[in-house]
Amino acid sequence: MAEFSFELNDDQKQVRDWLHGFAADVIRPAAAEWDEREETPWPVIQEAAKVGVYSLDFYAQQYFDPTGLSIPMVMEELFWGDAGIGLSIVGTGLAAVGVLANGTDEQIGTWIPQMYGDVDDVKVAAFCSSEPDAGSDVAAMRTRAVYDGAKDEWVLNGTKTWATNGGIANVHVVVAVVDPEAGSKGHASFIVPPGTPGLSQGQKFKKHGIRASHTAEVVLEDVRVPGHCLLGGKEKLDERLARACEARKGGSGERVKNAAMATFEASRPAVGAMAVGTARAAYEVALDYAKTRTQFGRPIIDNQGVAFPLADMRTRIDAARLLVWRASWMAATGKPFTAAEGSMSKLYASETAKQVTAQALQLLGGNGFTREYPVERMHRDSAIYTIFEGTSEIQRLVIARTLSGMPIR
Repeated sequence: MAEFSFELNDDQKQVRDWLHGFAADVIRPAAAEWDEREETPWPVIQEAAKVGVYSLDFYAQQYFDPTGLSIPMVMEELFWGDAGIGLSIVGTGLAAVGVLANGTDEQIGTWIPQMYGDVDDVKVAAFCSSEPDAGSDVAAMRTRAVYDGAKDEWVLNGTKTWATNGGIANVHVVVAVVDPEAGSKGHASFIVPPGTPGLSQGQKFKKHGIRASHTAEVVLEDVRVPGHCLLGGKEKLDERLARACEARKGGSGERVKNAAMATFEASRPAVGAMAVGTARAAYEVALDYAKTRTQFGRPIIDNQGVAFPLADMRTRIDAARLLVWRASWMAATGKPFTAAEGSMSKLYASETAKQVTAQALQLLGGNGFTREYPVERMHRDSAIYTIFEGTSEIQRLVIARTLSGMPIR
């Protein structure tokens, strides 16, 4: 078992420095343009594929790092470059995690490569869970999957929303209800292969931040997928539903993890790392500005009113990173989140990003309020971290329930 350490090893440092160079040289120069265009930055994703940043092999190497620190390190550097472009590069990873968390070895080997494509033909993937009436309340999900035994096919109907890469993805991973009586335990995940009839893009959202990342509704109308597209397989699903049924009958309260929550639990520390990257970027802009901006004949950092907030910003960023690293290390080494450490990391890091970017904007004064400086964009981008993959309120609920053992509502 890998021991926890605050020191990255030489290989990790080399990857970090390489990623930082890519973020500085490729992502940052393109950030303002693609934020204004509100379009998927395909040329940047293509460049990422050329150098190996956007590839199955790269993320597999980071994912299987025994220390667990490589994935948060990658996320922090890419989102230091820009949150919108960063999400366009790593958004496919959420769908890939959905397959890794719930799929068989054969499904993992078949579908994850198709999510990325190759250098000459880059693809993206989408994880579709949220619905217009089912965001934090996953038990309210209405998308249905009905099994057609005669054809060994599943028929999907419903509408998904807030799907990163929704509608433009090569592969969609869709969470649907297979047993309405089982509540959230009656959910399952399905692969919708490329070109499947009945899947279409609905509304594309015009967003406050992360505007270079494509977010849209996904409409499913009698979408038929082969039986082998049920992640984990039907035998495993039937066993899980049977356990849930017995638990309901016996009143044992047995917990059966649903497919969407398994994905979110695995990804929350990574989202925290994204927030850390955005916060660090804004802090560095503010620090540099405070050193070079002069008023009344001296740099403004000479004033405690400027220096002290910068000290607080850096302290919060480092604390957030340590929470993210702890949760990532625990997940990689098989240590259970007995105090909801994954949710803690996501909660603290996301709130830190909002506070730090707001303070950075304030320290830059009128300049911070303009698009001539990147903190305005970073401040807009930071708002998403307290919302997606579990709002801050939901994280607090998870933490409180875990600590107390009570069904807090």
